Amino acid sequence: MLIAFVAATLFWAGVALVLSHRQVVHVLAHRGNVPADFEATVTLAEHQKAADYTVARERLARLDTILDTAVTLAWVGGGIAALYGALAGAVPPSLTRGVLFFLATIVIRSLVGLPLDLYRVFRLEARFGFNQTTRGTFVADRLKGAVIGLAVAVPLLYGALWVMGRFQGLWWLWAWIVLVALMVVAPAVYVRLVAPRFNRFLPLEDGPLRARIEALLGEAGFRSSGLFTMDASRRSTHGNAFFIGFGRAKRIVLFDTLLSRSGTEEVAAVVAHELGHFRHRHVVFGLAQGAATLLVGLAAFGWLCQQPWLLAGFGIAWQDHALDLFVCLLLASVVGPLLTPITNWISRRNEFQADDYARRAVGATPMISALTGLARDNASTLTPDPVYALAHYSHPPVPVRVRQLRRAAATA
Repeated sequence: MLIAFVAATLFWAGVALVLSHRQVVHVLAHRGNVPADFEATVTLAEHQKAADYTVARERLARLDTILDTAVTLAWVGGGIAALYGALAGAVPPSLTRGVLFFLATIVIRSLVGLPLDLYRVFRLEARFGFNQTTRGTFVADRLKGAVIGLAVAVPLLYGALWVMGRFQGLWWLWAWIVLVALMVVAPAVYVRLVAPRFNRFLPLEDGPLRARIEALLGEAGFRSSGLFTMDASRRSTHGNAFFIGFGRAKRIVLFDTLLSRSGTEEVAAVVAHELGHFRHRHVVFGLAQGAATLLVGLAAFGWLCQQPWLLAGFGIAWQDHALDLFVCLLLASVVGPLLTPITNWISRRNEFQADDYARRAVGATPMISALTGLARDNASTLTPDPVYALAHYSHPPVPVRVRQLRRAAATA
C-alpha cells in the first residue's frame, strides 16, 4: 500500500508539472499578439502583462506542488510515526492526544508553506502591481485566521474523534449529518461573524447603480439581506463580487476595486451573472453535490478505518482514530484529482448558463465588457492552454465565454 500511495502521489505531481509546463509554453507562444476578439479592448502591453503574470504564478505553483509532494512523502516516510510518538511520550491516550496530533500537522504544513506565501504576496503580487497588503496586515490576518481556525477545528476534531470511538461502524453517518448542517449554516456565520474581522462591509450607496441592481433583483425574485461593498483594496487591487448565504441570509458583496474600475452596466452584468446562478439553482445543486460527495467519502473512510491493514500498510504501529482519519485524508488526496475534471465540467456548464441569463437580463455587450474588464484588470491570460484549462479551470476561459455570448446574441 505504501508503494502504491507513493507512486500515485508522484504520478499526480508529475501530471501537475506537465500541465503547468504546457500552460507556460502556450501562454508565451501567444504573448506577442492580442487575440482578435480583444484587439479593440485590450492593449498589447496589458496582454503581455497577463502573460507574464500567468507564467510567474505557474512557476511558483510548481514549487508549491513540489513542496506539497515532499511534505506528503515525509509524512508517510516516517513523519506520522515520529510526530505521534513524540506526542505519546508527553500526552496519555485520550481524545486530546489525537486533536493535538491533527493540530500539529496543520501547524507544520503552514510553517513549511509560509516562505512561498510571503513571496507570493510581497514579491510576485507586488511586482505586477496587485499587492496592497502591509506586513502588519499580513501578520494580523494570520493571527486572526489561526484563532478562528482553532475555534472551529478543535470542537470539530474532538467531536469527530468522539463519534468514531462511540459509534464505531456508523460514525461516518453521524459525522456526515453534522457536516452537512455546518455546510448550510456556515455561509451565514461567515458573513456575520468571520468576514467582518478581516474586511469592512458598508451598504451600497443610493444612486443609479443601487437602483439598477435592485431592479435586477426584483426581476429575478431574489431577496437578500443587503447590498454591500467590501474594502478589498486593503489587500489587493484584484476586482470581483460574490453572493453568499441561503434564505434570508443571502448577501451581495461588491469589491470596491470592481466599483472603481467598472461602469454601472458592467457591474450590473456581474450581478446578473450571479443572479443566473440563483435562478438556475446552482447553489442548491452545489450543496447537494457536495453533500453527496461527502457521504461517499465518509462512507469510504468508515470502511477503511475498520481495516486492520490501514495503519500497518503505512508502517504505523500506533492505534488511534486520529491516525486512521489522517491516513484516510492522505488517501483522499490521490483520489480527489480523478473527480476534478467532472466537477470542473459541471461548474463550467453552470457558468455558461449564468452568462446566458446575464445576456438576457442586461445584454451581451455589457456582459462581454465586464468579462473583458475583469480579465484585463486581474491580468488573467486570454490564451490559456486548452488541456491545462480543461484540467484546472472551474470557469470557462474568457475567450470561450465571449464567443458563446456573441453566438447566442446573434441567434437570439
